[in-house]
Amino acid sequence: MLDIFKDAGIFVYPLLVCSLVGVFVICERLFSLRKSAILPEELSDEAAEGRRGAGEFGSAFGRILKHWHTHEADVGAVKAYARLEVNRMERGLVFLEIVVGAAPLLGLLGTVTGLVTVFGNVSLDTGLPEPALFTKGIAMAMSTTVMGLAVAIPCLIANSYFQRRVETYAVQIESLLEQLGLKNV
Repeated sequence: MLDIFKDAGIFVYPLLVCSLVGVFVICERLFSLRKSAILPEELSDEAAEGRRGAGEFGSAFGRILKHWHTHEADVGAVKAYARLEVNRMERGLVFLEIVVGAAPLLGLLGTVTGLVTVFGNVSLDTGLPEPALFTKGIAMAMSTTVMGLAVAIPCLIANSYFQRRVETYAVQIESLLEQLGLKNV
């Protein structure tokens, strides 16, 4: 298993950075996008009943309600603040998108580098590559491809999941604000 990291050559370092960024963003978004941090049951139940209580302001919906309490006359300000909270929910997802794009390209770059190593060392006498360089080049090509995809695929899945989760929260918040009397959020 450790051979795959050794065989990837210099490309293991940027792929390692990509994987660390991906793991950090995934863990942080899992924590930040939990239901209690965005739309607690107490506040959503109050809003569903048509009551705009003071509630708990540690959540995204609670902060929107607090902003609404202080800016009741300005519906536009409340709408803008609600959009700001949705934007906060999307924080960090751009880094997952970057990892999803960069990791396979780094893997491809390693693949091409490995193949250049293979075909760049073909003996003029025999027309065959040197066995040691051939093995090293193919190992680099396959290792970087595997590592690039192994980093990108979980990040792609997590990014899609988080994007959908943010969209769902945004629709739920919009619906609850409409029930409370703030139209066209």
